[in-house]
Amino acid sequence: MLTSAIMVVFPLCLAFAAISDALTMTIPNRVSVILLATFAIVAPIAGLPWQDYAMHFAAGLIVFVVCFGLFGIGVMGGGDAKLLTATAVWFGLNMELLDFLVAVAMIGGLLTILLVICRLPAFAIYRFGPVSHLLEPKAGIPYGIAIGIAALICYPQSPLVQMVLLHH
Repeated sequence: MLTSAIMVVFPLCLAFAAISDALTMTIPNRVSVILLATFAIVAPIAGLPWQDYAMHFAAGLIVFVVCFGLFGIGVMGGGDAKLLTATAVWFGLNMELLDFLVAVAMIGGLLTILLVICRLPAFAIYRFGPVSHLLEPKAGIPYGIAIGIAALICYPQSPLVQMVLLHH
């Protein structure tokens, strides 16, 4: 049951957040709450040492402070900031977090370039369907997509997953 929570909750939450952001340009607060609460409960039960547990929350705090600043100046959405913070807690304060953040930046950059190109007037004919709002010239960038994809790519190397795989 514990292994299932570690191996299923995180990927499902990130996939849901990415899809929600693509379809509605919002990431429900409950996704970040579920991520934080699940980590808070399962990490110590899984055997994560208390000092490592604290460092995971320190990672979240650092990411939150940076994201809060970016949100304050209008560069980042609130849902993205909360999701990035909750996700950082699962990675912890280590190189895997840095790998994840670099992946978010790279995937987010590619997503931005793709959306900017698709928003050009020449592509106006293709603006239909469930994600047509993403192609509107004034629409924002649904960074939850980049966060979700990067998290799913990097999660297998995260400390909690590695700990579970080594013990089972």
